[in-house]
Amino acid sequence: MHKLLLDQPGKEMLVLGNEAIARGAVEAGVACATTYPGTPSSELSLAFFQMSKESDLYFEYSTNEKVALEVAAAAANAGIRSMCVMKHVGVNVAADALMTLAYIGVKAGMVLLTADDPFMFSSQNEQDNRYYGKMAGLCVLEPSSLPEAKAMATYAFELSEKLGEPVILRTTTRINHSTGAITLGELVKPNIKGSFTKDPFNLVAIPAVSRRLHTRLLQRLAEAEKITDQTDFNYVQGEGAWGIVCNGVSYNYVCDALNDLGVADKVSILRIGFSNPMPVAKVTEFLKGKEKILVAEEGEPFMEEAMRSMAQEVGCTIPIKGKGPELFSREGEFDPAGVRKAIAGFFGVDLAPAASLDLSDLPEIPARPPNLCAGCTHRAVFYEVKKAAEDMEIMHPTDIGCYTLGVLPPLSSADFLICMGSSISTGCGFSKFIDQKVVTYIGDSTFFHSGVPGLINAVHNNHNVTMVILDNGTTAMTGHQPNPGVDRDAMGQEGYNRISIENVVKGLGVESVTVIKPYKVQKSVDAIKEALAYQGVSVIIAQELCPLYAKALKRPAKKPFRIDMEKCKDHRLCVDALGCPAMYVENNKVAINAEQCIGCAVCAQVCPEHAIVPIRD
Repeated sequence: MHKLLLDQPGKEMLVLGNEAIARGAVEAGVACATTYPGTPSSELSLAFFQMSKESDLYFEYSTNEKVALEVAAAAANAGIRSMCVMKHVGVNVAADALMTLAYIGVKAGMVLLTADDPFMFSSQNEQDNRYYGKMAGLCVLEPSSLPEAKAMATYAFELSEKLGEPVILRTTTRINHSTGAITLGELVKPNIKGSFTKDPFNLVAIPAVSRRLHTRLLQRLAEAEKITDQTDFNYVQGEGAWGIVCNGVSYNYVCDALNDLGVADKVSILRIGFSNPMPVAKVTEFLKGKEKILVAEEGEPFMEEAMRSMAQEVGCTIPIKGKGPELFSREGEFDPAGVRKAIAGFFGVDLAPAASLDLSDLPEIPARPPNLCAGCTHRAVFYEVKKAAEDMEIMHPTDIGCYTLGVLPPLSSADFLICMGSSISTGCGFSKFIDQKVVTYIGDSTFFHSGVPGLINAVHNNHNVTMVILDNGTTAMTGHQPNPGVDRDAMGQEGYNRISIENVVKGLGVESVTVIKPYKVQKSVDAIKEALAYQGVSVIIAQELCPLYAKALKRPAKKPFRIDMEKCKDHRLCVDALGCPAMYVENNKVAINAEQCIGCAVCAQVCPEHAIVPIRD
């Protein structure tokens, strides 16, 4: 049995933050969970996926975040408690549906989990999704610990049903990926039988209906303002004349800093866990008797601006600071040392520098830039496109996925990137105004997520662009989740239909469609040359399983390769052109690490002397 399905109330368990949230949802009786995979939320989706095989929970990896939200919204309006999971940028994709869903509301509890990523460990921006709650008029909850993450996940469903609105549960990387203990609560048997009552004048968002629903949404928001002032998730601790307002993981750093600085008795903390709407009465009460207030929050000055506005309303003129050159940055993650320094500087507390650790006996960590895996099929494609376009100037819009790492030399096959699905769309724009041949890259999952509309645009407007779809049979970068093109029979999962990318592309009207096997280098180069020469939209589908995924499926392993030193002329084309991490230079000679080499044989086909050969038993 999956550990998060254990029916043992009171049992303590060590879990990941994402697992704590999943358990909280299960204890609330969630019956439908949807997602598009994205770090730092991936393990939460995985937990739902695994539990769905042993319970009545319906779970799906949806085509993109908007679809995932719409599936969950339908379930919630059929009386089924649902949760929709995505990373922060995914809410941009889902925003169109979210903004109007707030008008329509829900019949059963619905929670939107957004996992924000300060410092961009695996993302293209640092956006602060609390503003989505403010813009949509929806409640936002922010946990500071794993037990609270579990408790908030449960409470969010109750709050959603009380207001008739979706609730946003906003986490940051440090909460999602921390490990800690939780105490299991009672499991609630989920309601899995929904129903729907036709009510078009409340559920069909035509203008006349929406004008009335907007009024209702504002009334519900006013009700939420009363709740946020009463909830235990917003609380004050300490009685000092100095004030600190904090949320999320920042609360833990603040508590540690006050103890380290020896000023805990001088400071009152207002911890905000229910951050939209902000608790007006609680904040204005907190302002009384304070000399100055510091707002510690990762991301944007969301609470800081609200605090100043509320202070102005009650005529309070004390300094309220947060973001600033000597205080907290709007960039990156917080850390304990940075929070301690900002608090000391703002309140004029002596900051004794921490004693430096003696690290002189530790070896220096070697620099290791991010790189595609040894034998990655994308590396072969990048090389083959370069080879096919040797007499051409080409420009490469790329997309979100492992292949984004093609930006680094020696591959240097990524020139422009905005967001999921942008490669073909921006490629259309570039193709109209530059003299270079435009070759775009997109993965199979991203193609289904949001690449299809761009390709339709390219066909309809007859742009001169080549789209390379890197079909490695899985959603590789986030941990091998399925997408509509995946063979789920091979994963041991029955009952799913597999969508052929080739048929989709042809169905959209693309006349030049080429399927290549990237490990066959010369055949691929010849086919790519023809595709590049085509005037109009051409599509190359590069089909080869992700090596890590193939290993997970227990596909037969190939023999690793070695260098035949008698044949090698040391021109290093294999290293300089491919940059495979299985290859290295030792004693001024190229060598291959047999432990990393997967036997793809691409380097062997690149070597003009045929000096790279398989290891014999």
